[in-house]
Amino acid sequence: MLPCRDLGPALAFFTDRLGFRVEAVFPADSPRTVILSAGGLRVRLDRDATGDPGRLRLGCADPTLADGPTRLEAPNGTRIDLVATDPPLVLPPLATSFVVTRFDDGAFHPGRAGMRYRDLIPDRQGGRIIASHIHIPDGGPVPDYVHYHRVRFQLIYCYRGWVKVVYEDQGSPFTMQAGDCVLQPPRIRHRVLESSPDLEVVEIGSPAEHETFADPGCALPTLSADPSRDFDGQRFLLHVAADAEWDDEPGRGFQARDLGMAAATGRLVDARVLRGEESARVDLEPADAELRFGFVLQGGLMLAVGRAGDAVETTALSRGDACVIPKGFAGAATVSGPATELLLITVD
Repeated sequence: MLPCRDLGPALAFFTDRLGFRVEAVFPADSPRTVILSAGGLRVRLDRDATGDPGRLRLGCADPTLADGPTRLEAPNGTRIDLVATDPPLVLPPLATSFVVTRFDDGAFHPGRAGMRYRDLIPDRQGGRIIASHIHIPDGGPVPDYVHYHRVRFQLIYCYRGWVKVVYEDQGSPFTMQAGDCVLQPPRIRHRVLESSPDLEVVEIGSPAEHETFADPGCALPTLSADPSRDFDGQRFLLHVAADAEWDDEPGRGFQARDLGMAAATGRLVDARVLRGEESARVDLEPADAELRFGFVLQGGLMLAVGRAGDAVETTALSRGDACVIPKGFAGAATVSGPATELLLITVD
C-alpha cells in the first residue's frame, strides 16, 4: 500500500519507467486506487491512504548495478532501490588458522528444512569456507523444496544412513548410501526427498555465508537429462563408494579412495577418503592450497602440524572430530587405533 495523492504522474512512472503493468483501476469514473504488478510484486497506489510513501527494492538484470544500487524516487515520494539480480560472487579475504572441533563439544542447532547443523569450522576462515555436520534424526519424507545456492563450490558426503535426492538434469531421483558423495555445482536445482532415521552428512562449501533460493517453478526431475551440463565451470558428480577403488597413498600403510572432485571442479577441490590400520602414517607437506579440511569418519589418529620454523602441535582426533590445516602448515597424521578413515578435502 503506497499513499499517492496524484495518481497520474505516479502511474506513468511505475508503468513507463519501471515496467509495471496495471492489474486494476477503480472506480472507473474517478480513480482512487490503482493496483500494479511486476516480477511477482503487487503494489497498490491509493489516493486516500496516508503515511510514509514507502520504499521498494527491485531486482534488475543490469550488471552495472553490481557495484551498488541505483536510487530513484517516484512522484508520490516512494523511494526505490534498483539492485542487480545476479551480482558476481564476492569472496571475503582468507584468514587462515589451525582449527580443531570435537564431536563431544559441538551442539547441533536447528537449520533449514528441519535439519540439525553442527559447525565444523567456527571461525569460517574469515568467512571464506563453511563445513557442517548435518543430522536428520527422524526418517521419512524431508520437508524440503526445490532450491539452489550461489556458491563457489559445495560438496556433500553421506556419513551415515541414506538419503534420497533429485538434481536438475541428472535423471530420476537416486539414493545416496554411506560413503557416497556428490558435488553440487553452483546454481544446480535440487531437493532432498527422503532419508533414513539418523541420517548424517558432512557438507563443505564456499563462501561461508551464501544465498539459498527457492525455485517453485522448477519441477524435478527435469523432463530431459544432461549429465555433462556445465554449471559455472563445474559439473555435477556422484561418487558411489560401492563402485570405487582404493589405491595406495604415498606414506606408510594408508590407502585412498579418490572422490573425483578435482576433475569436476576444474581442480578447485580435491577430496579423498584415507583409510589405514594402527601406526599407518601419511605426511602432510606444506601446501599453497587455501586449506585442508579433515573429518574423522571412524577410528582415531594423532595429528602433528605446525608452521615451518614453529613448534609442532600434536592433537588426538577421534570419530566425529574435524580439523583445518591452513596454508603453510605441514605435519603428519598417524593412526592411533584400528580401522581408521579420514575424509580429507583440499581447496586450492
